[in-house]
Amino acid sequence: MSERRILRRIRGIDTADGAGVKLKRIIGQPGLDMLDPFLLLDEFRSDSADDYIAGFPEHPHRGFETVTYMLAGHMQHGDNHGNRGDLVPGSVQWMTAGRGILHSEMPQQENGLMWGFQLWVNLPASDKMTAPRYQDIGPERIPVVHPADGVTVKVIAGELADATGPVAGIVTAPVYLDIAVEPGAQVEIPLPAGHHAFAYVFEGTDAQVAGDKLARSELAVLSTGESVRIGGSEAPARVLLVAGRPLGESVARYGPFVMNTPEQIHEAIADFRAGKF
Repeated sequence: MSERRILRRIRGIDTADGAGVKLKRIIGQPGLDMLDPFLLLDEFRSDSADDYIAGFPEHPHRGFETVTYMLAGHMQHGDNHGNRGDLVPGSVQWMTAGRGILHSEMPQQENGLMWGFQLWVNLPASDKMTAPRYQDIGPERIPVVHPADGVTVKVIAGELADATGPVAGIVTAPVYLDIAVEPGAQVEIPLPAGHHAFAYVFEGTDAQVAGDKLARSELAVLSTGESVRIGGSEAPARVLLVAGRPLGESVARYGPFVMNTPEQIHEAIADFRAGKF
């Protein structure tokens, strides 16, 4: 089984989005504009309400999918089609925006830690105008496996150790794993050979990824291959490991719209202004 290695290392940059929510942008910044099919990766983490309380008021999306993974805190989402749901600690929302949706994500707390990730996943041209849909997944639905001593993995999407993640029906066939490793522990995680993949250390000081030390808040772009080795260092750590089938299509993006051509972006803006979302 051919093992993947680290091709590039990226550190997130501090920025703000929504109504001023402070976050760290890892994918979708000058150092890493995208990693097909992944368009954006943000980590939001703060125990200061001023950094997150304004939330993400109603805003549009078209042409891609948003994935929210909550580690701590509580947000409520809603949209212009009447859908409502709660994002509690450990929950995941995989939203396929498709042809267009207006939605909001608003904090349901005034103090305490708010922590999580948002990932944007591109849709192929054939699916960009599909009907919007949600997969709201509570923490109790996410299987937890122990593929090696000292290793605990939450399987959000994909398969590992006879467990299948609850996220289903996604065209890019994603793998999305939350991997916790104890000091000195090690595990080899299989990945589809042709998928683009990245690893991101989000807890602890560092972790071993593909035989190299990867620091906290550092993302590794991985080479092709059939597996990647993840290990613990001097302290416990957690690593986000994500992979997806690349689309290999042209990308035209403007704010919350991601299409294939500039003409389609103009059409998305016109449709949004005309109230067609």
